[in-house]
Amino acid sequence: MGVVIVVGLGLAIAIVVAAVKYPAASPRATASLRAGAGVVALFVLAVSVVMSSVRYVGEDFAGIVIKNIAVKDLPQGQIIATQGEKGPQAKILGPGWKFGYWPVIYDIEKDRVIEIKEGQVGLMTTTDGRPLPLGEIYAPEWSQEEFQKMLGAEYFLGPAQGYKGPQASVLTPGKYRLNTRLFHVEIVPVTNIEKATVGVVKANVGEKAPATTDMAIVDRGQRGIWRQPLMPDKYYLNTKALQMTIVSTEAQVMRYTKAAQAGEEREITVRSSDGFTFPVDVRVEYEITPDDAAIVVARFGGDWERMQNRLNSAVRAIFRNNAEGVKALDYVQQRSLQESQSLLLLAAEMSKVGVTVTAVRIGDVGDEQTLGALLKTQTDREIALQEQVTFQEQQRAAEQQKALSRTQQEAEEERRLATAMYEVQIAEQDKERRIIEAGAEAEAIRIKAEAQAEAYRVIALQIGSGNAALLELLKIVGERGINITPRVMVVGSNGGNVGTGGSTEATALIGTMLDTMISRQEPSAKPQ
Repeated sequence: MGVVIVVGLGLAIAIVVAAVKYPAASPRATASLRAGAGVVALFVLAVSVVMSSVRYVGEDFAGIVIKNIAVKDLPQGQIIATQGEKGPQAKILGPGWKFGYWPVIYDIEKDRVIEIKEGQVGLMTTTDGRPLPLGEIYAPEWSQEEFQKMLGAEYFLGPAQGYKGPQASVLTPGKYRLNTRLFHVEIVPVTNIEKATVGVVKANVGEKAPATTDMAIVDRGQRGIWRQPLMPDKYYLNTKALQMTIVSTEAQVMRYTKAAQAGEEREITVRSSDGFTFPVDVRVEYEITPDDAAIVVARFGGDWERMQNRLNSAVRAIFRNNAEGVKALDYVQQRSLQESQSLLLLAAEMSKVGVTVTAVRIGDVGDEQTLGALLKTQTDREIALQEQVTFQEQQRAAEQQKALSRTQQEAEEERRLATAMYEVQIAEQDKERRIIEAGAEAEAIRIKAEAQAEAYRVIALQIGSGNAALLELLKIVGERGINITPRVMVVGSNGGNVGTGGSTEATALIGTMLDTMISRQEPSAKPQ
């Protein structure tokens, strides 16, 4: 802007020189011309002076005013002027045209507005203000209501009486028009706590906790290690005022193996009560819960190697101590018992430092070199015991088979006895049936005989007993198909003539019947 004054001054001089160099026709006109030229020259000079005080600030800039000439100098130790003193002014110039800032008196520096992008946070440090209280390294965090006002240097250094030095408050994503002579901003990444982790905060700012607090674990907002960690998320934190330690909450495994690989420990060597020294492969599973993360940080900070060394020491000591009280063979056979005992002791020990032991697994116990002979003896004895058990089982099986056979035989005899008893009962019932049937038949015959006798008596009374007998015989001959052709000549007393008396006919018939009976009894002729 000094160029504007120089140009205006040159133009004013040129006007005056021209008026002097070229006088008018009359002295009076010349005087008037020169007077007018002087007025114009003064006007041009005044305009150039006024124009030289005009400053323009762009949309994305802030104008930092530096006063070079002032009645008062800045007080000792003060950097930013709040009362018009000489030096950088608290008030900044916003976008647009500004008047009254003449060269030499003022310098205007144009700084870009501070832009905090997504995923970033701005850490502020002020160059002026009240000294921090004794023992404090960060200025207290601004309240939400005053935050925007505090970003103004005039308010910060004036009514607010802000503190000089690192500020606990941070700038979140956005654009800020700040007095860069007062506010220095460092842009850092936002705090991002991943899944399966938590963030344990060590606060260097805040209210001091009571002196009785153990391990400096305090409530949120107090100075020290916050008891409650930050869960997975993004946080706009002052990572210098609030130091973050990321703690994994995933289940971890510590392995103790003979063929140790990267990240694994050598197997644990123990000595039993009967003097055997042998290696044990062990796997310890552990985790750090969110509630215990602060304890772990208080004990070990962020040094996980120290924490693993503590775990490693506890594991080896517990396994060695447990082995001292048992014999080698019992140790091998009681693996599950050793696991449970070691788990209880190790969980109790590591809980003191915030580590939760969830499982202890024992792999290989001993090897051929350390326990080979002992295990072979045990194997031989076990085989002998198994053979003895097998023999006893076979004996028991034979006894059971014998008892089964005896039981089956007894069952068969009982079945036969039952069958015989049933047969006797059936025979008795059949006998009774036959007797009843015989009695019934005899009764029927008797009744029939009596009826026939009565009928015969009646017939005999009518036709005579001889004729009645003959009639019965003829009936029998007819029913049985008896051949009555006489083969025997029967001659009666009257010389062969058959009389009506009946004795001769009866005699003939009887003879015929006798002949028939004899012929039935004769054996048939055998074929030649």
